[in-house]
Amino acid sequence: MSTVETGGGEPYVHRISVVVPVYQGEKTLPGLVEELRPLTAVFATPNGHSARIEEVLLAYDRGPDQSDRVIRQLATANDWIAPVWLSRNFGQHAATLAGMASSGGEWIVTIDEDGQHDPNQIGIMLDTALAERADLVYAAPLNSPPHGFVRNLASKASKQVLETVFGGGHASRFHSYRLVLGEIGRSVAAYAGTGVYLDVALSWVAARTVTAPIMLREEGDRRSGYSFRRLFAHFWSMVLTSGTRGLRLVTGAGAVVFAGGLLFALYLVVARLVGGELIEPGWTSLMVVLLLGCGVVLVALGIIAEYLGVAVNMALGKPTYLIVRDPAQGPLGLSGRGGETRSAPAPR
Repeated sequence: MSTVETGGGEPYVHRISVVVPVYQGEKTLPGLVEELRPLTAVFATPNGHSARIEEVLLAYDRGPDQSDRVIRQLATANDWIAPVWLSRNFGQHAATLAGMASSGGEWIVTIDEDGQHDPNQIGIMLDTALAERADLVYAAPLNSPPHGFVRNLASKASKQVLETVFGGGHASRFHSYRLVLGEIGRSVAAYAGTGVYLDVALSWVAARTVTAPIMLREEGDRRSGYSFRRLFAHFWSMVLTSGTRGLRLVTGAGAVVFAGGLLFALYLVVARLVGGELIEPGWTSLMVVLLLGCGVVLVALGIIAEYLGVAVNMALGKPTYLIVRDPAQGPLGLSGRGGETRSAPAPR
């Protein structure tokens, strides 16, 4: 495929911003930056398009290690690295949104800090976007993610449930290695409310979403920050922000229980008229009906309360993220003598 030329005859260069949410990147960030360095010069994609990474935004999400120190060192040594400092730990998706909001490229690539995403495959994703006329491209791993069989199975099953039961768009395609048009990514970062799952928000506005074949690598020398509890929290966030189908399911369950109650009442009436007495008198059937009915009501109220909680957080204006200056350059980072700065201590 020939390269697209500008009016002056030069090949058009696609400008890319890379957003990296950083939580435990002390050991892996330097290696990732070295892999990104060659791509800051103009490079050719496999299909012959010209591209260049013009900035790498490291969104510091207040992790438990010395990632902040590493970010400062990398930013000092490389003018194409821009730190994004969050006021506290907001989570991976919020940090990614903060990086998107601070970007300026025509395209935004989001990439994890742990080394499993190969930056050299950014060209494949860009080629896919241009060939398919897509404004959002997700990595489609050709190999299993390096997380273990149980976690991979749970992730796949939860996405299928979200997509088929709760109407969560293309949930089976969701992946943290993604390429999106810059104007779409920045717009989503501007309007996404608290608790909104990033990929769900992107699905609201992306006109065409496709996938690109990508090979995943082993994670770097770091412990995963995601427990099964946090992974379930991510799944529940996807459910609550994917739409109102969950409420419709509650309504449908209530209708089914109501219909079952009518049928059971009809059975009792017929049994009374035909047999003179109930076939199985006693409290057992009554208690079963009461327990099932109360259980459905409580579950329904719980789901409705979760939806109301999301709405209340949005109404109160709770921020999804808050960008601040480098803590080491503020009052908390100043020593008591001579105005010298010191590195902030690592959280314990």
